[in-house]
Amino acid sequence: MDDDLLTIGAFGARSRLSAKALRLYDRLGLLAPAHVDETSGYRYYRTDQVERARTVELLRRLDMPLARIAEVVAARESDGERAAELLAGYWAGVEERIAAQRRLAEYLRGRLSGRSSEMYGKFVVETVDVPEQVLITEKRHVLGDELPAWIGASLGRLEAAARECGGVSGSPFVVYYAAVSQESDGPAEACVPVADREAAEAWARAQGRAREIRVRREPAQRLARTRITKAQVAHPQILAAFEAVEAWMAEQGLEYAGPCREVYFADWDAAGPEDAVCDVAFPVKGA
Repeated sequence: MDDDLLTIGAFGARSRLSAKALRLYDRLGLLAPAHVDETSGYRYYRTDQVERARTVELLRRLDMPLARIAEVVAARESDGERAAELLAGYWAGVEERIAAQRRLAEYLRGRLSGRSSEMYGKFVVETVDVPEQVLITEKRHVLGDELPAWIGASLGRLEAAARECGGVSGSPFVVYYAAVSQESDGPAEACVPVADREAAEAWARAQGRAREIRVRREPAQRLARTRITKAQVAHPQILAAFEAVEAWMAEQGLEYAGPCREVYFADWDAAGPEDAVCDVAFPVKGA
């Protein structure tokens, strides 16, 4: 055994980590001893492992997932700049999540105090009659973090497919059959109205994608809706809009006739934060 090796106690004193922490890092695959005595089971470390041990401990304080820690410390041994970039990317995600949680906390304070409409603006709710539509759709179980990217990608695929189905004949929309959150995965259904049902069905058969893209007819119906801006589409502002529609429906004696939806009637990329881009709506029946 090399004279340069340190006992776990000596290494812990150098790295300012307890023997318990070092055994944990070994078990997690983040910092293995340089040598383990086969007879006694004693662990020994090299002096050049001190910096890795300290780095692991500091990254653990950031609540970084173990797999990310392993990636960062491995990168540090060959490319410090790359390791710093990995840390920066992780922390940007943390700050984004904290900002979203802060907005949610503000919304919940308003909701608990009965001031959510004051915090996120007054919503004008109305009913609108929608004619029968032929739709090409893509339905997916999706969690909250995945939802924005999936909406953009699925509607892009459907709008491209619509060129083979007589063209887009109305505003695309997303139907939510159940809540989409970090725990609930919907499902959600992206829908694009098309002009030619027969062409849509033929196209779907030819592509062999019956499980992904479907064709269905949606009957004429009445929607209770409120129009919101691009800024209000962000979570949790959009929750206040849906709740405003539901409260108005109750006041008007209207009943639910189907799952809620978001209807995107404007060019998202060209719209500014205060431009109206989306209707949040419920199919309704009754008075």
